[in-house]
Amino acid sequence: MTGGGVPYRPPADVAEALRVQEELRSRVDLVGPGPTAPATVAGLDVAYAESGDRLAAAVTVLDAATLAVVDEAVDVGRPAFDYVPGLFAFRELPALLAALERLAVRPDLLVCDGHGLAHPRRFGLACHLGLVTGLPAIGVGKTPLVGVWDEPAPQRGAWTPLRDGGEVVGRVLRTRDGVKPVFVSVGHRMSLDNAVDRVLALTPHYRLPETTRTADRLCRRALPVDRPAAAPDGNGDPAASA
Repeated sequence: MTGGGVPYRPPADVAEALRVQEELRSRVDLVGPGPTAPATVAGLDVAYAESGDRLAAAVTVLDAATLAVVDEAVDVGRPAFDYVPGLFAFRELPALLAALERLAVRPDLLVCDGHGLAHPRRFGLACHLGLVTGLPAIGVGKTPLVGVWDEPAPQRGAWTPLRDGGEVVGRVLRTRDGVKPVFVSVGHRMSLDNAVDRVLALTPHYRLPETTRTADRLCRRALPVDRPAAAPDGNGDPAASA
């Protein structure tokens, strides 16, 4: 599943993790345009045991037309890196990559419960996963990690730019009428316009994409002993630290 991407290199410490992000971010394709009619779309999510010392990384592959799950895989293990804001991807990437390797169906697009370009160093989980796997990837966060924005209009499909330091790093997208928006950013090999279109296609009934909803259920089922807990961050949302 990682064919065509760059090898994943686990960092020894925070300094090395920062160097990896700095080195790899210039290799991310932020233009795309990416698949406009993917046959399959994968959702990726991670749940943590209440103790915090175990995690379950899940990948669900959906038929893009029917949104039915056609393949799924999960990997249960331990976080691969300490909790450091902005370096959250290093905790989860090894387990997510292991789950991806177990799939029988290679997805056309990865949809991460987290962020891509909308990251302090412009290299969030969706960027890292896309670059390692070589697959188009986008991030859909429940809460923002960086940036300022205006509230989008209340109707489904409305959006406003997410800006950080004068740069547009994503869009604040309304997926349901009158419901809180989500935060969409490019991960790899996708345009922002296409990323927004794909998210709207994946949210016919609920605020969050069906990819995220199915992956969330799968990873939580994989931790039956402990109650899954959200990853710690300032907002209580694991997506905000990716």
